[in-house]
Amino acid sequence: MISPASIDLVFETARVEEVIGDFVNLKKAGSNFKGLSPFSDERSPSFMVSPVKQIWKDFSTGKGGTVVSFLMEHEHFTYPEAIKYLAKKYNIEIEETEQSNEQKDQANERESLYLVSEFANTYFQKILHKTDQGKAIGLSYFKERGFTDDIIKKFDLGYSLNEWQAFTDEALKQGYKLDYLEKTGLSIVKDGKHFDRFKGRVMFPIKSMSGRVLGFGGRILINDKKAAKYVNSPESDIYHKSHVLYGIFHAKQSIAKEDNCYLVEGYTDVIQFHQTGITNVVASSGTALTSEQIRLINRLTKNITVLFDGDAAGMRASLRGIDLILEQGMNVKVCTFPEGEDPDSFAKQNTLQELTAYLTENAKDFIQFKASVLFEESKNDPIKKAETVRDIVNSIAKIPDRIKKEIYIQECARIMDISEEVLFSTLAQISKKEFQEENKQFKTEQRAFEVIKHQQPLEKVDVQYTLERKIIEVLLLYGNRTESFEDLVLKENDKGELVLEPVIHEAKVFEKVFLDLQDDEMQFTNPQFKNLYYTIIDTLNQNPDFNLKNFVNIVDAEMGTEITHILMEDERYTLDNWQRMNIFPKEKTHTVAQLVSETILSLRCFLIDQKVKDFQQEAMANIADVNKNILEEVKDYSGLKMLLSRKLNRVL
Repeated sequence: MISPASIDLVFETARVEEVIGDFVNLKKAGSNFKGLSPFSDERSPSFMVSPVKQIWKDFSTGKGGTVVSFLMEHEHFTYPEAIKYLAKKYNIEIEETEQSNEQKDQANERESLYLVSEFANTYFQKILHKTDQGKAIGLSYFKERGFTDDIIKKFDLGYSLNEWQAFTDEALKQGYKLDYLEKTGLSIVKDGKHFDRFKGRVMFPIKSMSGRVLGFGGRILINDKKAAKYVNSPESDIYHKSHVLYGIFHAKQSIAKEDNCYLVEGYTDVIQFHQTGITNVVASSGTALTSEQIRLINRLTKNITVLFDGDAAGMRASLRGIDLILEQGMNVKVCTFPEGEDPDSFAKQNTLQELTAYLTENAKDFIQFKASVLFEESKNDPIKKAETVRDIVNSIAKIPDRIKKEIYIQECARIMDISEEVLFSTLAQISKKEFQEENKQFKTEQRAFEVIKHQQPLEKVDVQYTLERKIIEVLLLYGNRTESFEDLVLKENDKGELVLEPVIHEAKVFEKVFLDLQDDEMQFTNPQFKNLYYTIIDTLNQNPDFNLKNFVNIVDAEMGTEITHILMEDERYTLDNWQRMNIFPKEKTHTVAQLVSETILSLRCFLIDQKVKDFQQEAMANIADVNKNILEEVKDYSGLKMLLSRKLNRVL
């Protein structure tokens, strides 16, 4: 258990914009930050972070909450793990009791897989640095590759003993279950026996964006034709290779800062680049590039530079990945190394200045690169040249931006020595075919929608729900403020008519709301709002130093999520940068009293409407015996509504 004092210190120290900024490329938008949703595939940013309120909201999925809830949602942390992650990030020492073997057994399966992976990571490092075999074989290999002690520790490199079950036996001895060792792929269980998957290999831990160990890559160091050079952890509940990029944990901040990501193929390419001084680099770990991997980068930058070695066959195969990058609306450059060189060897032989200069001078736009690679093979064959041109136009068709498409068509025409008209015509054919397919799909969906449309009429706006929600928002944002309110008191004039006379008085916003609702005996109909309302009123009444950030942290998860939704829905439409155009909209905080009064008056008008409708229905049901008192009630309520509407400046 983590002590309450430690949890409070973590919440007080952690900044939601800093933590989320490690996972999403956030850009300033007024007093808030915006970015692409990390939970859905989108091109227009709908993910918002409020530094003032220390909350976030993803409008594409409806998710939202505090810094801890983000980590729980995005990284699948438990609550204690999220607290520990934040404590580590901000160098906070936390007080907790050590987990017993019994508590380890009680952990859920997913968390158990993480625990096993973390243990393995520590074990392989210990073997590398503390055993004779690890130092003689594993450490010697890394030194031969030119890796320093600092870089070896930075990437948690390790070694697995060249013994059949050394790791598995040690893990079992430490209380880890064989079932989880098998599910992570660290151990192989067969015919009642168990073996180490990574026997005799140097180990590369594969981490998530937050630094959790998901799996491993292991390289064999002996010449064995029957054994694969590299072995990766198999797919598991925590490791999906198509969703992971090697090095993303160490590169994320640098990628966002440099606004560019270098994409390489192997583990050692990434490590050698880091050692040379270029840290905004990740690897696809030898697998074909996937849309999920590209989306990871897209959260941090719109620019990718793909680095290839001099192998022409490998370059052609990798060109398919470029089309996927273009589909995501990203900017792609390609850089190749001299024949016989790869990113690892080239970085090792050059200084930071030389490597940086080479990448800058040799990074080509994708269209120039693709045309040069394919054109060399087809320049003497008209049929192949035509296929090459169509291939390039197919890639251009993937780009969502129409201006970029036109520029690339012009560039392609210049490189391939072909008229722009022919290329635009080809592009139109491809686009028309894609449009027809999309339109066909759309019509199918539309027909399905039409069937539903007749079955389900459009829902009416729930006015009372909206007004109750607005009252909760007012209490959260301004509940503790003291404002001057103008109340209207019903009085009889000389003619015996009811008139409203203004009376000015000062009060706390929450007191004004509470007394007005109580005077009119108005009740919340939404159970969640009702619960929130009384919780907020009680907190404000007992705590003069009400702090919204602390309040969101102490309420239960369901209530905290609802609070976040209410607050961030309002932030979504905040005006941005109008001052620089000499337009100065009135801040909502300058009209809090008016906002409070109008919201309560609107709710009163609505409830009066409902009351009048009830009376009218009662009268219609007993048309033969209409009660005079009912007619008087309707008349009185209608008169009251007219007075209130006049105050709201509304025409009935």
